[in-house]
Amino acid sequence: MRVLNLYAGIGGNRKLWTNCEVTAVEFNDEIAEQYRKFNPFDTVIVGDAHAYLQEHYLEFDFIWSSPPCQSHSKIRMMASKRGSYDAVLPNMNLYSEIIFLQHFSKCKFVVENVIPYYTPLVTPTIKLDRHLFWSNFDIELKEFEKPSTKHNKVTGKTERYGINLHGISMKHRKDQIIRNCVNPELGLYIFNAMKEAASLPQEVSAKKE
Repeated sequence: MRVLNLYAGIGGNRKLWTNCEVTAVEFNDEIAEQYRKFNPFDTVIVGDAHAYLQEHYLEFDFIWSSPPCQSHSKIRMMASKRGSYDAVLPNMNLYSEIIFLQHFSKCKFVVENVIPYYTPLVTPTIKLDRHLFWSNFDIELKEFEKPSTKHNKVTGKTERYGINLHGISMKHRKDQIIRNCVNPELGLYIFNAMKEAASLPQEVSAKKE
């Protein structure tokens, strides 16, 4: 199975995927390099995920896209009103990709983002955990175990979802990278829902020690 993982970060969403050939696209070369270390058999492309989607969407069996969420986030909006950040226009690449995939994709796809501070412009397929998902296949509701460290308490030394950047030299904020990771169990759940919709064998999650 050929999988396209857009805005890949360090690969939290794909941590538990197996039996697939993954092409990951990440704009930040430092983050992309860390993705390579965690997923040495994936093809990693440093570039514009939005442009890559338009040029290569017909080459894959499954597409996962997680466009940047900051401009849609309730937390960023409230912080901007307090004066902690400048107010920014919502990045409409999110809806551009959803609409494009809904009308042109020939494979299964999912677009992931935060629950925004406004009413979503395109109705999502489902809300899971702290995420909204838009997909062309059914996804059932499911509860996921909450991380022991709250989202706003994550630091560069925090281990979350079995992912740890402590001791790794990076210029980018490690706490932000960890916060941006999708729970691998959730990523696997979506992956299996896609495979069930496509009538393909599902993956088994690794047992927790």
